[in-house]
Amino acid sequence: METQILEEELIGEAAVIKIKTASPTDIVVTNGESWKCPVYVRKTPPCSAKCPSSEDIRGYLTYVAQAKDFKRPVEDSFDQAWHILTDKNPFPAVHGRICPHPCESGCNRQYKEDGAVAINNFERVIGDHGIKRGLKFKKLTDKNKDKKVAIIGAGPSGLSCAYQLARRGYTVTVFESSDKPGGMLRYGITSYRLPREVLDAEIQNILDLGVELKCNTKIGVDISFEDIKKKYDAVYVAVGAQKGSKMNVEGESIRSVFTGVDFLRRINNGEKIDIGKKVIVIGGGNTAIDAARICRRLGGDVTILYRRTRDEMPAIEHEIVAAEEEGVKFEFLAAPVCVIGEGGKVDCSLDLKCVRMELGEKDKSGRFRPVPIEGTDFSVGADTVIAAIGQEPDLTGMDELKNNYGWINANVIKETSIPGVYAGGDVLGLDIATTAVGHGRKAARAIDAYIHGQKYRDPGNPRPVKHTDMKLDYYLPAPRNNVKELPPKERIKNFEEVNKALTLDEAVAESKRCMSCGLCFTCDRCRVFCPREAISRDKARPVGKIMFTDYTKCIGCHICAEVCPSSYIEMGMGL
Repeated sequence: METQILEEELIGEAAVIKIKTASPTDIVVTNGESWKCPVYVRKTPPCSAKCPSSEDIRGYLTYVAQAKDFKRPVEDSFDQAWHILTDKNPFPAVHGRICPHPCESGCNRQYKEDGAVAINNFERVIGDHGIKRGLKFKKLTDKNKDKKVAIIGAGPSGLSCAYQLARRGYTVTVFESSDKPGGMLRYGITSYRLPREVLDAEIQNILDLGVELKCNTKIGVDISFEDIKKKYDAVYVAVGAQKGSKMNVEGESIRSVFTGVDFLRRINNGEKIDIGKKVIVIGGGNTAIDAARICRRLGGDVTILYRRTRDEMPAIEHEIVAAEEEGVKFEFLAAPVCVIGEGGKVDCSLDLKCVRMELGEKDKSGRFRPVPIEGTDFSVGADTVIAAIGQEPDLTGMDELKNNYGWINANVIKETSIPGVYAGGDVLGLDIATTAVGHGRKAARAIDAYIHGQKYRDPGNPRPVKHTDMKLDYYLPAPRNNVKELPPKERIKNFEEVNKALTLDEAVAESKRCMSCGLCFTCDRCRVFCPREAISRDKARPVGKIMFTDYTKCIGCHICAEVCPSSYIEMGMGL
């Protein structure tokens, strides 16, 4: 029989304390008005605060890290870690390969000499483990709702939204203009970074929830946007930004001049393109880097032309380094002026006219604006020119959603100006795939509330635990477990995956580097140092509630809070 919770007033040695008493497995006892006794405050770790998909990173790391302590089989712990992770992101194996891991920039372990936890490497192990074990997503309800939701675009954002709605019991139909789902994950990222079998496995897991997928369906051609709005109770637009931006220079319509997006799409679709001997890639983002690395694998002599310096390149740093290792050359502070297709330079079919640049005042993005230097024109020969200078959405058939710049505006819960129509992902502005997944999840929550006649309230961003709140000296040094890579000379010979995953043992070791910022990890210091023996430990209780304070014994000495390394214990009412 459940213990009855009683209100009591007890006289402790420190002060009068109002507490609730019950079975230790039911509640955590907290103090009331004295401001002198310890309270347990579960805080947001900085890794989750930095994750655009709001993954419970601390949760899945510590679940594996504590497997031995709680006598759980390692593989079962990885199973549960997969379920913890996929509650927010259904693509762990994908994102464990392609995400630039902003979470690691928040990790408090970076303030120790051994560096941040390798969260991205660990995420890949969880994802691959889920595929290997055939793990399936957990639905949040067994009841199917009689409401239908349409999703336009089967990229990371659209599929994330479909996943979250399907597990809530909605009938979901995804419309995709291409012949296969995945969006830029399939057509914008090459197989040496993201093997297709990995992508296909995680997409299929979403479809197995009952999501209907209609490929080769173009809005405004095969079905109208108006019809979709009439037939469905809500719509999520996640078409991405899969049109390459033009250079707006003379000669860019020549056959061997491509936009970066078009080049990647054709290559990733299996098309054979004769790039010739010399390739010039224009741009400094991830698309430019991917195009350049592909051309190296196709045997090209590749130079990236960028109008700013290396420090201003928006591409992922380790991808830039990988390109350098593979022999891609860089020409900084240079921009194209025109392309001449006849009489190219020295055995090259094209002549690319360029101008030297210098950095001027800062623009709206905070970067220095490149300015042409008069009288510095020069030219380079090329057989192929790839202009990877930007992307934009194709909103054909959905003109009513366009803003003045050809994109879509949406608020924080992804509502557009049209009731019942939501939008997210790159169609709102270019960002990483993890952000797109986060948009899809948030839109699903908002759509669920909308269909129920409610308004979803975005929880905002709580203050994360800072490294200055913690006792970093408690944590012993532990070397970071990094993935291994194929040598550059080997990897440019083919499209084999470059990065090799951590072993299960390495992943377990990496999980133990997590400092559990803002949450008890049963280090036992509070119990050991308590002079009144007021703190007990019960492993049968949930994570974060294992330590238990008897407030009839507590004298408010603060020792437990002083020795708590993770900033979980506070004196008083807490945050």
